[in-house]
Amino acid sequence: MRQANRIVADVLEMLAGMVAPGVTTAELDRAAETLIRERGARPAFKGYRGFPASICVSIDDEVVHGIPGPRRLEEGQIVSLDVGTVWEGYYGDAAVTVPCGAISQEKRRLLEVTDRALAKAVMAARSGNHLRDIGVAVETECRAAGYGVVRDFVGHGIGTSMHEKPQVYNFDCGRNGPELREGMALAIEPMVNMGTHKVRVLKDGWTVVTADGKPSAHFEHSIIVRSYGGEILSQGRTLKWGVLSDTGV
Repeated sequence: MRQANRIVADVLEMLAGMVAPGVTTAELDRAAETLIRERGARPAFKGYRGFPASICVSIDDEVVHGIPGPRRLEEGQIVSLDVGTVWEGYYGDAAVTVPCGAISQEKRRLLEVTDRALAKAVMAARSGNHLRDIGVAVETECRAAGYGVVRDFVGHGIGTSMHEKPQVYNFDCGRNGPELREGMALAIEPMVNMGTHKVRVLKDGWTVVTADGKPSAHFEHSIIVRSYGGEILSQGRTLKWGVLSDTGV
């Protein structure tokens, strides 16, 4: 899993550096697949339940599962990049939302809050806590900022399959759930909307958008539960997200 997530992190770093006005989402997809295969892995998303691309690229009001294609990025957009890999039977999965050129202060704040929510969720993923504590950490941070936390899509366990039990809620689900144990592998991924938490799926059957058309941000790490909190497997070398620091995105 470490190697699978190391590849994910490297791909996300590359993609974040490519995001610029005029670049197509298909170009991002091709670059990602090339690097994944060069590193001896394969794209986990490609063909998964019929998904037609190697990565998900979701722009502005697109929450998750955006399909790469001819669309060109524009100045002022926020771009969510979601990457999964399989290396020797083990899965890696992470996501980050980055600005395309200069963005508004409102969008910048959305990125900062969602990033911070992920960091606090990772800290809550420590042995002896319960699954509920992760969701409470995310929801507390985001509600204080006036944002809606997506409820229809959640995080998950990860290992020899991309989606394993348990589901990792980004909100207080009202029950403690299982106790977190040392060594558990989870993919924690807050999806946070500037407006309502409600979403809908477009006619392509994949792309999830906010119900009110306001922007959304998505940050994700694959982690291992430890006594001190989550050990992040998918952290980038220079692009930092999901950590409580001043580096930000």
